[in-house]
Amino acid sequence: MSKQEHDPSHLLMNGEKPDWATTNLDVASSDGTVSTTDEKLKTRETWNRKFDFLLACIGFSVGLGNVWRFPFLCYKNGGGAFLIPYFIAVILGGIPVFFLEVSLGQFMSEGGIGPWKLCPLFQGIGYASAIIVFLLNCDYNIILTWAFYYLFSSFQAVLPWSHCNNEWNTVNCRDFRSRRQTNLSETNITSYNTSLVNMVPYNLTFNTNATGKVMDSVTEFWERKVLQLSSGVGSPGNVKWDLALCLLLAWIVVYFCIWKGIKSSGKVMYFTATSPYILMFVLLIRGVTLDGAIDGIKYYLLPDWSKLAETQVWVDAGTQIFFSYSISLGTLTALGSYNKFHHNCYRDTVVFAAVNSGTSFLAGFVTFSVLGFMAKQQNVDISVVAESGPGLAFIAYPEAVAQMPVAPLWSVLFFCMIILLGLDSQFVGVEGFVTAVVDLKPHLFRQGHRRELLILGVCTLSFGIGLSMVTEGGMYVFQLFDYYSASRIVLIVAFFECIVVAYIYGINRFYDNIQMMLGFRPGPFIKIAWCILTPVFTMTIFIMGTISYSELTYKRKLVTYTYPTWAIGIGWCMALVSIVFIPIVMVFKLLKAKGSFKTRIMELLKPRLQRHQLRENEDISKVHILDDIYQSNSATEAMNSIEKIPMTNEYTPDGEEA
Repeated sequence: MSKQEHDPSHLLMNGEKPDWATTNLDVASSDGTVSTTDEKLKTRETWNRKFDFLLACIGFSVGLGNVWRFPFLCYKNGGGAFLIPYFIAVILGGIPVFFLEVSLGQFMSEGGIGPWKLCPLFQGIGYASAIIVFLLNCDYNIILTWAFYYLFSSFQAVLPWSHCNNEWNTVNCRDFRSRRQTNLSETNITSYNTSLVNMVPYNLTFNTNATGKVMDSVTEFWERKVLQLSSGVGSPGNVKWDLALCLLLAWIVVYFCIWKGIKSSGKVMYFTATSPYILMFVLLIRGVTLDGAIDGIKYYLLPDWSKLAETQVWVDAGTQIFFSYSISLGTLTALGSYNKFHHNCYRDTVVFAAVNSGTSFLAGFVTFSVLGFMAKQQNVDISVVAESGPGLAFIAYPEAVAQMPVAPLWSVLFFCMIILLGLDSQFVGVEGFVTAVVDLKPHLFRQGHRRELLILGVCTLSFGIGLSMVTEGGMYVFQLFDYYSASRIVLIVAFFECIVVAYIYGINRFYDNIQMMLGFRPGPFIKIAWCILTPVFTMTIFIMGTISYSELTYKRKLVTYTYPTWAIGIGWCMALVSIVFIPIVMVFKLLKAKGSFKTRIMELLKPRLQRHQLRENEDISKVHILDDIYQSNSATEAMNSIEKIPMTNEYTPDGEEA
């Protein structure tokens, strides 16, 4: 440690402002190292308005999972009874980890990797989160690709998937009118499924469908026209250039939404984050007026209390919260890092939780009112038409709108909602990854147009990876990404986040930091959650999920595809490629440090902080102090207002950290 770092005149003591505006300061990167530069670095951005941050969090986290995953899980796991484990998961996992990540990003004024300078030994948490969000960005845009394809296909007088008079249809195709006349039952569907599964070891494509079994026009459009589905993951086939162009369009839109940073993306968010709610209410009004809608809503909410005794119900509730709250992806710390130092992110956490969970609940009414209508039209049970994931958005719902009057209008509205819900989640996810990279090497990327070029490079690379998912076998690749890239790994990341902040950095020290930012200390529940409840909850859900783990399968309309062993191995590699960085970074830093093993451990457990982040009467022997000029906005704002913020003790601190 330098002599300057030991000089008490440079420390924040008793609210005094140190003189740290010197020239030629070393710029600290996110890994705690420093590099000297004589070039002027761009000032780090902050949100234009306080509301921008909350809107960005809502736009990123409230997405397709709220529309197609939560309603299905609620119906599958006991209807209204599922809300009990769901809201328990919100309290024990969602709210505490969300607040931890956004407050950590706000305090450190860095996103992704940088905030874990709080404990450099565990900085691999940041790398793991960055890799997870990068992989998610690659496959999430494929959903937007399909949505664009369906949107463009909707601008026709007659929806192409509503009839069997297309070149891609087989002789066994039946549209919804003819299927209603033949009065297909759930038993018929089951017998067809059993027959087909016994015929083929892995897969069946309907371009060779000579079984005489009925296939609906919507599924044929999805599998034979949109996907042109091959026989399996080992048969990628050709790139579908119509989908490739839609993928290119999706990435172009994402790039121009964020290429100028949060100043531009914040403005775009006002449209992309609010418009889906307007469309959702329009679809809800239309849905509840349909014949059979009330049956669907009853099916959605009718409690089945016996389900609460099943392990899988609690696993689904826990994973859904982490999925819909976008926890452990590093993006929430990135969004929080653009807040001003004294922004009230605690209030935003409560508002966000209410909006996110409320949106999921509302989406259930939109979804199941339409599914109830479709089930009555076909004279089948709702369980036959209720699907989760892509099957809901691209099979069940398109079939429903095809049966409505003025079908193209409702189709356009629905896919516009899907695109807007997915678009803000996508470009904020990319922004989160880019922020992590830029904050890792600010002296490199915060000069000239290098940040814009970095975003272009990330989008181009992601587009290249996405091309593997728009081939004839692309759907199988997409399922691998979707099932393994994040899956339950985010639970492990969240566990380490809580342990590091609560027990290594110090829970009371971080509470002091929060008081520095907000002017008050949150209630004791958050402290208890970070120390005990949330770590126990995340590990319990992870263990329960591991016990109930089953290999990936692709459940199609009439047949289930089983992935070969080598493909499952690739999936597990994608799952482990992120979490493995926690021990890798730990070993690397230990090898790079000097001194005895104990000395290295102790040095790497010391937080790397800037001067405005030091507490009153901070013990500087336990801290490495960094001078970081590229974050002058946050630092200057904090220093200029530190004496103006009333510091209250809503709850009495219980002393120094253990």
